Amino acid sequence: MDERSNNALHEKLELFKKTLKRQHYGIVGDHSAVKVCEWTKKSIKDQGVCYKEKFYYNHYGIQSHTCLQMSPAAFFCPNRCIYCWRAIEQTVSADMTSFPLMDEPASIIDGCIQQHRKLLSGLKGYAGTNMKKWEEAQNPKNAAISLIGEPTAYPLISDLIKEFHRRGFTTFLVTNGQFPERLEKLEERPTQLYLSLDAPNPEIYRRVDCPTLPDFWDRLMRTVEFLSAYDGRKCVRLTMIKGYNTSNWEEYAKLIERINPHFVEVKAYMYLGFSRYRLKEENMPYHHDIIEYASKLNEYLNYNWAGEDERSRVVLLSRI
Repeated sequence: MDERSNNALHEKLELFKKTLKRQHYGIVGDHSAVKVCEWTKKSIKDQGVCYKEKFYYNHYGIQSHTCLQMSPAAFFCPNRCIYCWRAIEQTVSADMTSFPLMDEPASIIDGCIQQHRKLLSGLKGYAGTNMKKWEEAQNPKNAAISLIGEPTAYPLISDLIKEFHRRGFTTFLVTNGQFPERLEKLEERPTQLYLSLDAPNPEIYRRVDCPTLPDFWDRLMRTVEFLSAYDGRKCVRLTMIKGYNTSNWEEYAKLIERINPHFVEVKAYMYLGFSRYRLKEENMPYHHDIIEYASKLNEYLNYNWAGEDERSRVVLLSRI
């Protein structure tokens, strides 16, 4: 990389880091980030738990107050999804392959835990804080590898999962499926692998996910094929946006049937962050809309209706 390109990269990184810091993200090393989920804070203050605890505690022991929300590729993503609450316009690039700085998994995890504790420090001594939960939160047990960017843009994603597991974590890896080669090379499986499936066909995908890679649909279909043979726990998540992707249920179902996931989450787009510059509040479905969408989809899937959470506007369908 020549000096001019290196300077331009540095400027883009610093701009994105400043934006994230203003939004209370903790920056870790050269390309990772952590942020305390609002549901983690609520749980510590005994104000409720997130839908992941509600849905998956019996499967994996997931608890909101011991969850670490992080990304090893905070500034990198091949898509510019219209519903993303992040400043997608500041994305550095699609992939990290040519990124000159690459942090090791152990240092990323150490840094994320350190930043996580720092971000939680303000809750200590707060009148409504459950101090037992606060103390347990200092040593998180589940890594939600999503948060911002595309985690599989990090070439060492398999090693990162392995290191989390070595430390006794469960792991939820969320991907948009644009780097199937990274999934195919996973030597360490996450506790649960999520595929974000926001569109049933290339036309809707182009409108909702705004991909930057020209062969985006071929990449997604390669991921679908990989998942069809993947025998680890897997989940498909549909983020529903009124006026954009809330139809074509048979097409959705055909893709999901090929994947054969253990779980399907049908979730509402939330009118938050920078997405408010791209979408309108009326694009955010109500919970009764999500129930309707999940019901229409399940006419083709015939999964079990395993749960719902009105606060997060999400329904869980399950085949187990």
